[in-house]
Amino acid sequence: MQYLALIYMTAPSADAPPPDDVAATLKPWDDYAAWLTEQGVPVVGEALHLPHTATTLRREGGQVVTHDGPFAETKEVLGGYYLFDCDDLDEALRLAGRIPILEMGGSVEVRPIMDYQAQRGGQPG
Repeated sequence: MQYLALIYMTAPSADAPPPDDVAATLKPWDDYAAWLTEQGVPVVGEALHLPHTATTLRREGGQVVTHDGPFAETKEVLGGYYLFDCDDLDEALRLAGRIPILEMGGSVEVRPIMDYQAQRGGQPG
């Protein structure tokens, strides 16, 4: 079964300077990717650009309208994700429990990916 681990972090300022040592900032993430590989888990995940780069679409008056920025103002923002293919929720939680953002004050939401084909009795969509 597949599980999506959504990584949430404190919303950084759009004008925040980049870290002084990018390599040191990325090291925990590189170490985590290496650990996943050692566990036999394919590394599927990406970081997202800052929220101010987002474009939100809504339907208004029968038209699709775009808005600059994220859907809502929040203290925490979606910073990235990992997609795990594993046996069960316990394994997904074990894998997600080592995501570096947890040591940085962020949070991780783990959700199962819905299998639409199984929902349809094995019939393709």
